[in-house]
Amino acid sequence: MGKARRRRQSEREDLAVQVDGGLAQLVPDPDRARGWTLLIDGAPQSYVDLDDPEYLSFEYQRRLGHVVDLCAPAGKPVRAVHLGGGAFTLARYVAATRPRSTQQVVERDAPLVELVRSTLPLPPRDRIRVRSADARDGLAKVPDGWADLVIADVFSGARTPAHLTSTEFLDEVRRALAPGGIYAANIADGPPLPYLRGQIATAAARFAGLALIADPAVLRGKRFGNAVLVASDAPLPVAELTRRSASDPHPGRVQHGRELRDFTGGAVPVTDHAAVASPAPPPSVFR
Repeated sequence: MGKARRRRQSEREDLAVQVDGGLAQLVPDPDRARGWTLLIDGAPQSYVDLDDPEYLSFEYQRRLGHVVDLCAPAGKPVRAVHLGGGAFTLARYVAATRPRSTQQVVERDAPLVELVRSTLPLPPRDRIRVRSADARDGLAKVPDGWADLVIADVFSGARTPAHLTSTEFLDEVRRALAPGGIYAANIADGPPLPYLRGQIATAAARFAGLALIADPAVLRGKRFGNAVLVASDAPLPVAELTRRSASDPHPGRVQHGRELRDFTGGAVPVTDHAAVASPAPPPSVFR
């Protein structure tokens, strides 16, 4: 690393701001000149490289990136809704890989939105609209059949709120999706995975096709981690999802069809009445 770059790196400092969800920290990446990690109360939420928005650092974001890549022919603009904003990592990725896409980001934490927009600004040409609202309320304002892709990555205090885990919530997702559109959700759970199994059963009650991407150790109930659930009424690109996930730096496994139904293990769909927030991760996850 040259002297000029080392000087620029040393001039970047951690930025900490109290937001609605807790203490937000933007931590510079010493190895990438404009790379930043967003943490909320010490839990990593997003990573973004302003010079290279196609770079996805987190495992689950790479898997969501595969879904973005395969939701339409390469380079074709799409209409995307992002429930949960963070540092707008996936919205930036869509804008970079699918120019002229139209996107909506719904993020409840207005102070967090202000922090990210002021420190890690979105290029105006990217056509990304950010709305400060509850994810379900914001989704309700999306016109019927508008979205080609809906991505849910919503965490409050490291847990997904209960009202975003039910069949009624997925009814809203289906209403907003165009025919053949894709829904993808980041789901966190640990052994023995009751929450994840319930979320799969819930999606199966509303969508004809499902796939699950996760670290094999998570699927075997060996550790707490993230899984990406993909759902659509159109056939999913399972073979290509499998190939791409297997070739990641941290390889993921794709389950679908009978294997996924067996994995669900008799779990029943979750309704608003019975919904609970996702489990809190153990403290060791972020050490």
